[in-house]
Amino acid sequence: MLVTVRADQHAPWHPGRCAALYVTVNGEETLFGHAGELHPRVIKALHLPERTCAAEVELDVLEQAVDGALQAPRISTFPVATQDVALVVAGDVPAADVERALREGAGELLESLRLFDVFTGEQIGEGNKSLAYALRFRAADRTLTVEEASAARDSAVALAAERTGAVLRGA
Repeated sequence: MLVTVRADQHAPWHPGRCAALYVTVNGEETLFGHAGELHPRVIKALHLPERTCAAEVELDVLEQAVDGALQAPRISTFPVATQDVALVVAGDVPAADVERALREGAGELLESLRLFDVFTGEQIGEGNKSLAYALRFRAADRTLTVEEASAARDSAVALAAERTGAVLRGA
């Protein structure tokens, strides 16, 4: 099951801090919820802490997206190989698009991917942003070599460059 996240504006969330959540059901992308930071007026009216976040999901839509019971992932006894990449993209390129390209490009060895930094500043050019990701690679049957993990990372970066115009920071 692949969840797609897109920026959205939807009450009671703060404009610009709301995400629409989609999942593919019967070959069609279907909205199943929203998540994000609540609007300041909502927070004030409900006496909640500043910058409170919330999510609302339709569990029945998620249930339709899976075929049978969900299987827990197998836990590998082999070590993880972590590689970080910082990519410079145009400021209007959604991080979700970059992430999707990285996931597809990295292939089956990618265990997880996490955005850990967003940077804007004159060092990367006007109208650009730098997105830094931690990519975790692991094989179920062996310890990965540096070359295998690096090749998977390079493939991920190449697809992100092709689809989003991303450039490896510092290259």
